[in-house]
This record gives sequence, structure tokens and C-alpha cells, in this order.
Amino acid sequence: MTSRYQVLDDDDVDQFLTQGFVAVRGCFSRQAAQEFTQPVWDRMGYAADAPSTWAEPVVHLAGRRQLDVREFAPKAWAAVGDLVGGEDRISSELPYVWSDGFIVNLWQGADEPWAPASPASPGWHKDGDFFRHFLDSPEQGLLTLVLWSDVQHQGGATFVAADSVGPVARFLAAHPEGAYPFPQPPGVDDAPVFDFADLVAPCREFVEATGEAGDVYLLHPYILHAKSQNALRLPRIITNPPLTLAEPMRFDRSDPSEYSLVERAVLEALGTPSVDFTPAAVRQTLVPPRVAIQQERMAEEDRRLSGKAH
Repeated sequence: MTSRYQVLDDDDVDQFLTQGFVAVRGCFSRQAAQEFTQPVWDRMGYAADAPSTWAEPVVHLAGRRQLDVREFAPKAWAAVGDLVGGEDRISSELPYVWSDGFIVNLWQGADEPWAPASPASPGWHKDGDFFRHFLDSPEQGLLTLVLWSDVQHQGGATFVAADSVGPVARFLAAHPEGAYPFPQPPGVDDAPVFDFADLVAPCREFVEATGEAGDVYLLHPYILHAKSQNALRLPRIITNPPLTLAEPMRFDRSDPSEYSLVERAVLEALGTPSVDFTPAAVRQTLVPPRVAIQQERMAEEDRRLSGKAH
């Protein structure tokens, strides 16, 4: 019997349905990673060989260049298709691309004793700060963690709450009016804001997303995750590009075989074979606070890089 999946095997499928993520190893070469990340030190204004210049523990760079995932990392592209139900379900208006919007963890928490992941770890969140969230939201069809450097244990790997799809699914199912990723101005409406500390509180399964340059973690869009400490002080470089679906997710398909693995994970978390879901409010695009910060950083980069060129 021919598998319906291009990259994923049965173990991968089971892991995604039970733990909300799958690691796809060796999606691009170490050389390709080094070439794409080569400008990162000039962009930050730090010297790679002089940790004394690393003023910030974590640096979030804005994206300047983009890569076509289908060409650059065909294995990752195929795995994405496996998870969302085929590449025809990926938005063509907002193509799935990877950028150099690097998140560089240099020494987050290095001056504190190492603490393994737990509900008490700081910074748990669900990605997608640019839209109002519903159970079926297409804006974040998957979360991707692209490893552009080696990421070791205690070296700043992303903490993943592997049993968090359930709490988030139940919360969103209970709030058809949607939820905001950050507080809105007074009087906008009474939709709730995610309480991530409350959502992660019942979670007990935690994973460090470690690996080598070229590895890619594909996570369910509901997965809660957080920065971890970089006790090793070895620069960790990742990106976390979202994937936009062509249409909202469906949880009431007439043919159950047409459910994507992402949709199946939601239904299994809710303990039901189908859900007739309709948003009770309009979908909204939001402008997150980080945009202004990134614009200011990019202007600073432009000034620095322009000065280097003269």
C-alpha cells in the first residue's frame, strides 16, 4: 500500500498527533546555512569572536531576504504538505517563504542556574501576534522552527510544550468570538486575551528543540513554546516563519480522510469526530508592537551597514 505522505512515516504521524510536532532532519546543508547567516554579525553590530560586544541576550532581526522553500529545502516543503493536507491548501497569495528575520539567542539566562522546562518557565506563548485567533484560523497553519545553527541542550533551544494542543483547542472552541494575542485598546470589544500561563499550567510534556543546522521543526499552530536559557553562550540562530493556509481549517469534512493532520490533531484533542465551527466575529489583521521595534532596528542596521560600505 502506497503511503499518502511524501516525507512523514507512521512514527512521524503518530508523534505529530500526540505531541504536536515533528522534526525533519537535514533539510539543507551546513554550508547553505552559513552562507545565508553570514551577514548576521554585521547586522547586529557585534563581533562573532568577541562576546564582550554582545550587548543584548537575544536579538530579533527583521527579514530582508527571502528563500523559496520549495527550491531551497524541498524535503521541508514536502513535509509541510504532508501536515496541512497537500500543497494546494497552502496560500498562493501569501506564499510560504523563509526569511533572514533571525532570532539570535546569545546568552539568554546564562547568568542564572539552568532550569528545565516547566509550566513555571517564563515566556510561554502561541505564535501569531498579527491576527485575531479562532479555532479555524488560516493565518498560522503551521509554526516552523528553522535551525540555522547547531542547537545543543542548554544552548538556547526552544522549549516546546508537547501536550499543549489540547488546552489551546479547548480554549478556542469555547470562544467562537476569537481571542487576541495581546491586549487591545479599551472599548475595542470584549474578546479575551490569551492567558498563556493558564493554558500551559496543566502541561507536563516538554521538549527542547535541539538539532543541527539544516534541521526543521514543524509544529502544530496551537503549540505553546518559549525561549530557553543559553547557558553555553554559543550563538543560536533560528527563524520561526508561519505558514498561511489558502482557506480556514475545516472540522466537519464529509470525508474524514480529507482531514489534514493539523485538523485531526485538533479533533483528537477535543475528543470528537467533527465540529461545526463558525467564527462569531470578523477575522482581523493586527499590527503587533514588535513591528515598530523591528522598523527602528532595521533603520539602525541600514545606518551601520551604509557606514561599513564607505
